[in-house]
Amino acid sequence: MSSITQVENNAAAYEAQRTESTEKKTKINGRTIGEPKLSEKAQKYYEQLKKKYSNMDFILVSKDRIDQAKAQAGSYANPNRMVVLIDEEKIEKMAEDEEYRKKYESVISNAGQKLPQLKKSLAGTNANVKTFGMQVNDHGNASFFAVIDKSLKAQKDRITQKAAEKKAAQKAADKKEKAKKADEKAAEKKEAEKTEEEDTVTITASSIEELIQKINDYSYTSMSDNVRTESEKMIGQSIDYRW
Repeated sequence: MSSITQVENNAAAYEAQRTESTEKKTKINGRTIGEPKLSEKAQKYYEQLKKKYSNMDFILVSKDRIDQAKAQAGSYANPNRMVVLIDEEKIEKMAEDEEYRKKYESVISNAGQKLPQLKKSLAGTNANVKTFGMQVNDHGNASFFAVIDKSLKAQKDRITQKAAEKKAAQKAADKKEKAKKADEKAAEKKEAEKTEEEDTVTITASSIEELIQKINDYSYTSMSDNVRTESEKMIGQSIDYRW
């Protein structure tokens, strides 16, 4: 058998295996963005990956929602654990390709090793960090992000207390009402998402060290704005923390 024929046969076998794997993909439940699906082999690997890095919160992203994933990260807020956004196609390839798997597990592992440094640094800031995390990129690296409430901690405490009181009052009132209609629930959800977006800022960076520096800068700017007059706040330039 010629070498060309052997290559063609190998390619055909790989394609047949890939097609078979694709046909057997099933939807993944749990912490996801979109409706990601994995083959049986990839599902087993994904479970192993989550156990291996149990100090992180993994969120599986469908390939059509990759660009929107970070924008929704605040919905999975966990200030004590790093959120890892990783898409279904990477998990599939990591399950099949050992070299590819080693490369991306190294990225995740390196970030995990710096978690104590990140937590310690965040504890020393006035920034109210709702969640922080990483997104595994396509070039063997990761980008890091932090979702921060625009209010300072003291202000947030007061807001939280008022929200709790309002919620308790609303709960009592709801007992006298019938179940809300579907369109009302949709309207409430839309309003909540709008409020979430308006009340938070997402800071991104190419490394944890850069992320810490940007959070510190944001915290300092917030503190300065809190004590300056409105006219003083108009002086100077604003900083865009987004890419």
